[in-house]
Amino acid sequence: MTIDEFIADATRRMDKSVESAQHEFNTLRTGRASAALLDRIQVDYYGTKTPLNQLATINAPEPRLLTVQPFDPSSLPSIERTIQESDLGLTPSNDGKIIRLPIPQLTEERRKELVKIARQMAEDGRVAVRNVRRDVMHHLKELVDKGEVGSDEEHRAEERVQKLTDDHTHKIDDLLKRKEEEILEV
Repeated sequence: MTIDEFIADATRRMDKSVESAQHEFNTLRTGRASAALLDRIQVDYYGTKTPLNQLATINAPEPRLLTVQPFDPSSLPSIERTIQESDLGLTPSNDGKIIRLPIPQLTEERRKELVKIARQMAEDGRVAVRNVRRDVMHHLKELVDKGEVGSDEEHRAEERVQKLTDDHTHKIDDLLKRKEEEILEV
């Protein structure tokens, strides 16, 4: 591979890390109901962990209410139990066909917990970006060791990779800032 190919690959992988962080942030509860809140929920369905959105229709009919309607009514109890045991802090109630999830106002304490979780998600994203940087730096060193590129080229490439890393960690920091504001907004 050439230096440009390594950098293109690094860019793609770092973009994926930022996207992943964005997706994780979307699963964090704020004051509003959003079907994305349940994206991390995996239900034990006939012995297999299955994403909830593959087992049920999830809607937000009101700003403070989510409804979960299972395709298979027999899965209702296990879906309800999984939501109850999750870290979302939601209390499901069902009428035999639909699970209703009222979204309570966030307490100050819960908001602080959610900010901590968001910061951890952001840190995971930054670590993923830095791991990509580490891989690329390793490959660049290999190119120099094999004599395929000179050390000046390697140095310029390392600077480009560092700039990429900085740009992507800034994107994650911006996403975190926005998410924190959303969580803390009363």
